[in-house]
Amino acid sequence: MSLFPMFLKLQNRPCLVVGAGAIGEGKIQRLLEAGALVCLVAPRATQRLRELAATGAITWLKRKFKPADLDGKSLVIAATSSPSVNELVFRESQKRQVLCNAVDDPPHCDFFYGAVVRRGDLQIAISTNGKSPAFAQRLRELLEQQFGPEFAEKVDDLGAARAKLFRSKMEPTLRKQLLHRMARQLSLGGAK
Repeated sequence: MSLFPMFLKLQNRPCLVVGAGAIGEGKIQRLLEAGALVCLVAPRATQRLRELAATGAITWLKRKFKPADLDGKSLVIAATSSPSVNELVFRESQKRQVLCNAVDDPPHCDFFYGAVVRRGDLQIAISTNGKSPAFAQRLRELLEQQFGPEFAEKVDDLGAARAKLFRSKMEPTLRKQLLHRMARQLSLGGAK
């Protein structure tokens, strides 16, 4: 099966995380970074998640999962230590057509987390279709060496130049050629 690669806007979208251990904490952190409205369902939580709930950064329902928890959600992550609970979350998500990821359980996932290199607005995502997360992580490490922190500024500069060109009365074909020329001039590990 082939996956459809995309970057998803989650700003102000309600998302559910079931499970509040270390893995759930990491997933919640990524959702918050994307601007999602996070609801957590778990009887217990890590110290960090308790702090996020206390400040109102997330909503914490201190109990076991109920299928109704999925109502109105855009996305759900099942991150419990119980395969049967994760499977239940997935099955109920399927009934409601809510995208679900059951952590480390590819048959119960509508999507996978890629290994991601982040440099400001530059994001490079790697997927092995769930077959080898370790290999995806290794590729991420190699790309992190090639694309250093300076690429955040390079992307910002290209974005500013693009915005300026779009404000001009320039013919679209010429604008496209200029943008491609600027992108080709970036140094990628010493090559141009």
